[in-house]
Amino acid sequence: MRRSGRAGALQYVPELTWMLFLRILDENEQREEEQARAVGASFSPSLEYPYRWRDWAAPEGKKRLELQIGTLGGFMSFVNGDLLPALRRLKDKPGATSRQKIISEVFSSIEKTGIDTERNLLDILDKIHELSLEQVDETHMFTLSQVYEGLLQKMGEKNNDGGQFFTPREVIRVMVKVIDPQIGETVYDPCCGTGGFLAQAYKHMREKAKTADDVETLKTRTFYGREKENLVYPIALANLVLQEIDEPHIWHGNTLTGQEVYGGLFAGAPALFDMVLTNPPFGGKEGKDAKTRFAYKTGSTQVLFLQHVMESLKPGGRCGIVMDEGVLFRTTENAFVQTKRKLLNEFDLWCIVSLPPKVFVNAGAASKTNLLFFTKGKPTKEIWYYDLSDLNITKKQPLTVAHFEEFFKLLPERNISERSWRVPVEEIQAKNYDLKAVNPNRKEKEDKRTPEELISIIEAESAEIAKALGTLKSKGI
Repeated sequence: MRRSGRAGALQYVPELTWMLFLRILDENEQREEEQARAVGASFSPSLEYPYRWRDWAAPEGKKRLELQIGTLGGFMSFVNGDLLPALRRLKDKPGATSRQKIISEVFSSIEKTGIDTERNLLDILDKIHELSLEQVDETHMFTLSQVYEGLLQKMGEKNNDGGQFFTPREVIRVMVKVIDPQIGETVYDPCCGTGGFLAQAYKHMREKAKTADDVETLKTRTFYGREKENLVYPIALANLVLQEIDEPHIWHGNTLTGQEVYGGLFAGAPALFDMVLTNPPFGGKEGKDAKTRFAYKTGSTQVLFLQHVMESLKPGGRCGIVMDEGVLFRTTENAFVQTKRKLLNEFDLWCIVSLPPKVFVNAGAASKTNLLFFTKGKPTKEIWYYDLSDLNITKKQPLTVAHFEEFFKLLPERNISERSWRVPVEEIQAKNYDLKAVNPNRKEKEDKRTPEELISIIEAESAEIAKALGTLKSKGI
């Protein structure tokens, strides 16, 4: 990819997305065809010759060999002028299957390959073909999907311009474990990005599957999401298919305005969901089209998403949501206060986790965030807080599941500790619905350094300052 000048993750991930997707799709369909033949059943492939990976991309593929023997540039012309348009048109075929619609949507924004030369493209295809789908680890996930998840993590790294679409995997794992989705329950993410919450929920639920019907339910009737960004939507679809979810029901459009780009994969989705797992965009602002659709009108993206989530849950439904600290403590704007009042009056907000300030540093975001967990149907009587805000989190020392070890021990009984405490709802109401975590149990750390050590530190820092000033003066600054 770097030989093609596509060094940034947001540049090369979409390119690798469609290649990896077609690779695993072809392997899956070959396996399904063999299984059908073994029991005498018919099989209708999603793709026919010459559009299957084995035909045009595999080193010994019939179509590839034919194109390489032909005129110079013929292979690139086939990819851009024949293959990609044919894949984009699949959803328009009469009687198009769910899988064909998914394929079509994965390619919806790909007009042509971004690889600059035919030789580079062939080399990349060969490398992808070498990845063996037969190598399966203990969680039964294909090697390809693991490779792809690593690429998505790179999308979330600072300065890669992908942070807005990426929630740190450790945060996702903790939230899924707390909400604990069960087979038969529906899972919804109204701003799903690359599909991280849905993919992790699938992994969590897959371990509970005991029958073929359980697996079928998980793969086809469980996971629902919405995504606005044209670049990210097909990546989410491909990611979820690579994670073994055969039918990810992802709606393409603006969740808050209702403006739809493509809703074919969301057809038949329930009006309400058993659980919501989500991380709404930080600091976003919405216009009139979004504001008019909500009871409490504001331009704040996170507050509007919180209202949408509350409207999307079934009675008894559970939610885990990442919230900017500002949403919790702002008490002067009517929409913020009214939204939080509704949350406490109609939902049991049973837990708030105060995260360290730099949890999202790898995703390029410096916002101070919290995790909110609530259940629809009963008013809040008491909120159990857990405080991790004092942890020193950096890009090299990120937040891990190990940091939540005590949290999971205390959670079942909502026990009190140096990091945890309870607040009755009346106290929150008296503060005009200020939900910010203020830990009453935190012990101030004693500075045990000796006077001599402190003097030494001051002298060293003074020397550094003097050196820097000397350098500036020598340069006439």
